[in-house]
Amino acid sequence: KVKAYDIKLAIHNHGPGDKRYPSPESAYEKIKNMDSRMGLCLDIGHTKRIGIDPAKSARQFMDRLHDVHIKDVDKAAAEGQTVEIGRGVIDIPSFLKVLIERRYSGKVSFEFEKDGDDPLPGLAESVGYVRGCLDMIG
Repeated sequence: KVKAYDIKLAIHNHGPGDKRYPSPESAYEKIKNMDSRMGLCLDIGHTKRIGIDPAKSARQFMDRLHDVHIKDVDKAAAEGQTVEIGRGVIDIPSFLKVLIERRYSGKVSFEFEKDGDDPLPGLAESVGYVRGCLDMIG
C-alpha cells in the first residue's frame, strides 16, 4: 500500500542519547539502499548536539530529506537544551539558505521543547526570527 499511495516515511535522528539513530548519517545508512520514499527527518537540534553542522547534513542528504525539525540549542553538546530560535548556537541563516538553494520541498516543523506550560511566546519569537532570516536571504 505504501507504493500504491506514494507514502513517504522518514527516520528521525535523536542525538547523543540514541544508540540506533544519533546522527543523520546513521539514519541514512539504514535507508540508503531502500526505495526513495524512505528518507530522513533532519532534527537540527539533535544534529548540532552531536557536533554536526545541520547545514552540512542538509546538503549531504538533501536527496532523501523528507522532513525537517527546526529548533535551536544552547550548546553543541549532549547536554544542550532547546532555546528560542536565534538565541542558540545553530547558524539558522546558513541552514535555511541550503534549503532554499537546494529547492527543498519537504515539510519543516517548528519544534519548541522549552516552557511546556506556556510555549507560545517562545514559539512566536522563533517564528519571527526565521521569518526575518528568510526576508534577509531573499
